[in-house]
Amino acid sequence: METENSNPDAGNQARAYWRENLKLLTVLLIIWFSVSFGAGILFVEQLNSIKIGGFKLGFWFAQQGSILVFVILVFVYAARMRVIERRFGVSDE
Repeated sequence: METENSNPDAGNQARAYWRENLKLLTVLLIIWFSVSFGAGILFVEQLNSIKIGGFKLGFWFAQQGSILVFVILVFVYAARMRVIERRFGVSDE
């Protein structure tokens, strides 16, 4: 009977896979935090000097922008994870 612990290469592959996954998650969460907190709260005064469609840009980021960026990041995560899964041989395809 062969277990995952008996194959040290499989353990290294699993650690490398999760390292890539966590690195991707960290980058995407930093982007989301920067947009939602930074653009929606910290830099709202500077952004409010710009208007789009009659609305101040700071208001737009606080109300719509962070949600839109979050949805885009979900699709980016799915696409990047597909690439990572293929590289490590754990793809569903």
